[in-house]
Amino acid sequence: MQEKLKEIYDKWINIGEELTLPDIVSDMKRYVALNKEYKELQAVAQAYLDYSNVISNIENAKNMLQTEKDNEFREMAKAELDQLIVQKSEMEESIRLLLLPSDPQDRKNAIIEIRAGSGGDEASLFAGDLFRMYTRYIETVRWKWELVDFTEGTMGGYKEVILNVSGDSAYGTLKFESGVHRVQRVPETEAQGRIHTSAASVVVLPEADEVDVEIRESDIRKDTFCSSGAGGQSVNTTYSAIRLTHVPTGIVVSCQDERSQIKNYDKALKVLRSRIFEIEHQKYLDGIASKRKTMVSTGDRSAKIRTYNFPQSRVTDHRIGLTMYNLPAVLNGEIQQFLDSLQVAENAERLKEGVNI
Repeated sequence: MQEKLKEIYDKWINIGEELTLPDIVSDMKRYVALNKEYKELQAVAQAYLDYSNVISNIENAKNMLQTEKDNEFREMAKAELDQLIVQKSEMEESIRLLLLPSDPQDRKNAIIEIRAGSGGDEASLFAGDLFRMYTRYIETVRWKWELVDFTEGTMGGYKEVILNVSGDSAYGTLKFESGVHRVQRVPETEAQGRIHTSAASVVVLPEADEVDVEIRESDIRKDTFCSSGAGGQSVNTTYSAIRLTHVPTGIVVSCQDERSQIKNYDKALKVLRSRIFEIEHQKYLDGIASKRKTMVSTGDRSAKIRTYNFPQSRVTDHRIGLTMYNLPAVLNGEIQQFLDSLQVAENAERLKEGVNI
């Protein structure tokens, strides 16, 4: 383990030196890629220094036990050695996780797409509930979000809503939310009090950088149209809304949230870039799915991952069998326990794959 840590530490040092070279600094694409790798290796580099220090202290404590004649000093050395051995074991457990190959996109910002599924108006209302749940959570952890595009439901909620999420490791945290979310409740329009089941799908994408995906302007068809949502006097009067079509793939992205056509274009381009990037990223997720028994972050959008049962105030995540009886709090953004438990399950799967580390 220490040898592997030393290799990564040396690589981190070398990248740090490269980042100061004039030819690297002048090549922005190369500089951004190296700087990103440098930051990703920083935690492992620090772990190597801390682990090496503990190993050195263990050797010193052992030497003191062998050479020291004073009983009081020997007792102190023995107590310190026992403490250091426990610390070493704990550090090794966390280092194993650090050394496991992770999704290189985890540190990115995220794009969340929520779409009403089966259930008609009730599904749109539920999509609105999920939108509120995620935005409340994002605000709780002090990230930022911005609306990209939306289509409102006829009785409220959304048929579709897309938002950008900016925050440290936003994608790595929220990627577990991809899949089908089901709701079981009595709709307000149901006179006989029967419980209906409807669904909404959630897709979480890593936000692609320009260095990840290069899009030629000649491959994009741009259409403008009048905004149909909130926006004051400019709604339905100015062609500020943008629709981008990527001709080679047929991917279409719209944005109408801003009054400025330029701002809408930038937002739409960001989503378009991420959807193109996802085509390659999905191959990586499919590779994970073929190796794992649990459906944690495999990106299978057809999987029913969670059920929200209103009559019993119950929320169940089917991938890990976790049930919580605080549905109002969950829909108010208190989803951290689900996210943490899913991460633990993910780590357990990754440890099984990396047993030789």
